Amino acid sequence: MVSANEFSHVVKLNDIGAGASNIRLSADAEARTGLMARFDLAGLDSLDAELAVSRDPTGVLAKGRFRATLAQYCVATGDPVPATIDEPVNIRFVPEPVVGTDAEIELEADDCDSMFHDGQIVDLGEAIAQSLALALDPYPRSPHAKNALKAAGVVDEESAGPFGALAALKDKMKS
Repeated sequence: MVSANEFSHVVKLNDIGAGASNIRLSADAEARTGLMARFDLAGLDSLDAELAVSRDPTGVLAKGRFRATLAQYCVATGDPVPATIDEPVNIRFVPEPVVGTDAEIELEADDCDSMFHDGQIVDLGEAIAQSLALALDPYPRSPHAKNALKAAGVVDEESAGPFGALAALKDKMKS
């Protein structure tokens, strides 16, 4: 299985030895452009990762960190919202389950994220790309978002709650 992902870094399982191998990844301009389109980013200036890759009895483990400098679109104004992400990575690659089996993988809350491999390769770049997607702010807001939302008639959290309703009633009683 050859990966066609924007930020692919394939490692053959045969090349992973008994000890940990240190691998550094850095997305080039083409990969960053592809990831910007995939994740609807306003910009992606850098995406780098440092991983220690090793085998364990259940699969392949990739531990380390990734860092990204990017900009997301504000949910209210569409303006770019700059962000810096610096996150730990702890991913276990396990074999894809065989179709027709009821094999279960039990994970605890403190366990690492899991991804499947096909028995031949793991794609560390795709693992970092997916980690980036999970680390993005789901509702990025620019400094102008509050005014834009207010102008559109969206009530802020303070005004929407029970105390906001009481404050509105108090204002009506004054007038």
